[in-house]
Formats: sequence, structure tokens, C-alpha cells
Amino acid sequence: MSTHSEAMGAPAGLDHCPFMPTYGAPAVRMVRGEGVRLWDEDGREYLDFLAGIAVVSLGHANPEIAEAIAAQARTLVHVSNLYGTVPGTEVALTLDRLLGGGGQIFFTNSGAEANEAAIKLARKWGRTIGGGDRYAVVSAHGSFHGRTLGALHATGQPAKWEGFGPLPEGFRHVTWNDLDALAAAIDDTVAAVLLEPLQGEGGVNPATAAYVEGVRRLCDEHGVLFMIDEVQTGLGRTGEWFGFQHFGIEPDVVTMAKALGNGMPIGACWARREVAAAFSPGDHGTTYGGQPLAASAARAVLAIMERDNAPQMAERAGSRLRHLLEDVPGVAGVRGLGLLLGAQLEPGIDSKTIAADALAAGLIVNAVTPDTLRFAPPLIVSDDEIDRAVGILTAVLAARSTEQSE
Repeated sequence: MSTHSEAMGAPAGLDHCPFMPTYGAPAVRMVRGEGVRLWDEDGREYLDFLAGIAVVSLGHANPEIAEAIAAQARTLVHVSNLYGTVPGTEVALTLDRLLGGGGQIFFTNSGAEANEAAIKLARKWGRTIGGGDRYAVVSAHGSFHGRTLGALHATGQPAKWEGFGPLPEGFRHVTWNDLDALAAAIDDTVAAVLLEPLQGEGGVNPATAAYVEGVRRLCDEHGVLFMIDEVQTGLGRTGEWFGFQHFGIEPDVVTMAKALGNGMPIGACWARREVAAAFSPGDHGTTYGGQPLAASAARAVLAIMERDNAPQMAERAGSRLRHLLEDVPGVAGVRGLGLLLGAQLEPGIDSKTIAADALAAGLIVNAVTPDTLRFAPPLIVSDDEIDRAVGILTAVLAARSTEQSE
């Protein structure tokens, strides 16, 4: 077995890994990707049914996106946000259109930064346009909104807070899909409610239509912003352009990242103009957010997604994957939307063990909770690739079952 240092490619004999120990030692080191496939440094091929955690929605090394990045790299890479750029403006206009119009965009480098921008906007809005002294943000238990301190406290997973206190004040958490709990948490200090339409890191748990509709109603009644975290669910992944569109509501703020750059680091915070008006020059900023290289990738991503109807691709492929997974011995149930699915394993089956076995067999999935595997392959996944992936999982579960019965 190699050391963490060796696994990460450090020179032989180095007595420490060059990377901080925020992740465990990697099982493999990837060197090439194409479409839904990856290859490690030993030449082994894998079906990638995680897509960099719902990031590479249009596949690894997508030639159209690669060409867009290369062309931009030869033209203009960075000028800072003191100046406008062509790809940035075009991406902002496209996103606003996909979100229904009437909003404004702030570009970031990641989903956590997009949520930080949303939290700051909510506080500024709550103390100016919203009236009074509104600053608190209500989110759900089981949610995930990022690792920066503000986004971390918005994240409803106390285990992830350990060792990082004191966390910023002004956050409270309520039971997921429980409208009464949310209603009890809203008082005149609350500026916003921040929710995912489908909890990704929390175990692939969809919201109910009644819940989302009720949240919108409560926010309207109390003069509170409804902010939707679409970092993992946005841009076609769930079978709609954005997850909230399954529920027929209109949010006040939407955050996104992941699929927007197909691997290039770019995120965005969108808000209705009257909400965005709470920000003034100097209130928020970013050196790299939306810089031309990342924005050129996003521009190509959005053009391809619109041309090929990304939501329809996710819905079609997700329906096939769901139905096949439901028939796999050892899978107790499947939940999710579109092509973001969680396969809950039968009692006694450890998802981390199965994910490791699947990797050894050439399939990449991840253990999002102790009893659930997450599936988020590229939206371009073919029927044959879906069938092969489910075949690998079936064999892995059967082999593990045989071992346990012997």
C-alpha cells in the first residue's frame, strides 16, 4: 500500500505529503478523461458516475469547451472586475434569461463564495430595503452550503462545525421538509431562508412541492427573502434548468456553480434587481470571479446545454438509471431528481465499502451517507454506459453479499 505522499505523486523519500490532510489518501490518481470515462496513471479505465460531484455535466475534455478556453487564453485571461469583458456580460445575460429575467449577477469562483455573497446580500438587504434589523438566515438540518465560515454555519450538519468555532452569529436550522418548524423559526430578525431544492451532500433528499410552495408563502407573509442554493442542482441536472422550477415558485436569490464551468472554477449569485439594489460599490468583491477564461468556458457550456436541451438529457438518462437501480439486489430504494440520484442500500450494507469495491471494479460513485450511494454522471451519459455502470454495481453488491454469507 502506498503512502499518502506517494499516492499524490510526491518524490520518493519525501517524509511528508505536499498537501494538507483535508482529504484522505486517494485510492487512485487520474491523468486523463474523455466523456464519461477516466483513466488513472496505470492506464485503468473508469466509468465516472460522479462527474467531479455534479460538475463535469458535459463530459471530460469536452472539445467545444476546450477550444473556447484555448481561444480565450490566446485573447484575454484577466483584467479584474474593475472592467467589463465580453464573455462575462454574455454569461450574465444568459443566466438571467434562464432564471426568468429581471435579475442581476455577481460572479464568484465557487459555490461557497456564491452562498457567501447571498448571505452578505441578505444581511445588507435586511438592514436597508428590508427594514428593521434583519440579519439572520434560516436553513435546514442536513443541508450543505459550503466550507467558508459563513456558508459552514449555514450548513445544517453540526459534525462539520467541530473545531471551527466560534462560528459567525445569525444562523439557525430547522427540520427539512417541515413547514411548521420553519414558521416557528421566522421572527423579525430573519432576513432570509436558504434552502436547496434537493439536498445533495445531505443524502440526495428532495424537497416536497408542498414544502417549497409553503416556504415561498411564509417568506412573502413575513417579508423575508427566499434564497435557493442551486450549486449542485442547477443547470439541467434535475431535469429542469434549476431545481426550484419543479415547484413553480419564483425565488429572490439563486446561487450556482459546479456545472457552470464544466470544471473551470466559476460560480454566480443571482438576485432580483430590487434585492440586488441593496449592494453599493465597495460592499462586496472578488479578484477572479467571472474572469474571462472561466466565463468563456461558462459561455460555451450554456450554449451547448441550450442547443442539446440539457434538462431533457438529464430527465431521460435519469429515468433509465433510476429504473435499473431499483431492480438491483441490495438497493432498498432510489430517490432524487433527474440525474442526481441516491441509491439507498439495504440495512447492513456499508456504502463506503461498496463505493470502494465499485472503484476497484471500474465505477466511480460516492458514499454520500453511510447507507446511500450518490450517482451524478455527466448528462451526456449513454444508455450503454448506464447499463454497464449498473452491471458493475450489481456484481459488486452480489460479491459482497456472498462474502458476508460465507
